[in-house]
Amino acid sequence: MPEREPARAWIARLFRTIDKQDTEGFCGFLADDAVFIFANSAPVAGAAAVRAGVDGFFKAVRALRHDIVDVWTFGDKVICRGAVTYTRHDGSALTVPFANVFGMRDDRVAHYQIYADVSALWK
Repeated sequence: MPEREPARAWIARLFRTIDKQDTEGFCGFLADDAVFIFANSAPVAGAAAVRAGVDGFFKAVRALRHDIVDVWTFGDKVICRGAVTYTRHDGSALTVPFANVFGMRDDRVAHYQIYADVSALWK
């Protein structure tokens, strides 16, 4: 999170980028050596691997929308929680609660972990 930008504004900007399914914009928030963990998936490390994984996920759904409820900061950590709605390619939707934990370094995300149960998305 940029030092001069409030956490809630930074989170809003990040999730606007995600909800636009903008892979390159999303990767612009990350450190080159970032570790990304989505739900119960294995960790993905490094810019190229994260880019490929996120791009693949964006292509797997028609749309997504995050509604942020809370944002907290603790030292170099930013935490948020809310609800995310995924729209499948068949037009059906799934809304689930989520919490994200961001470990920051030099105004970039070095560790990004998403806590959400998305198992019903693929049923």
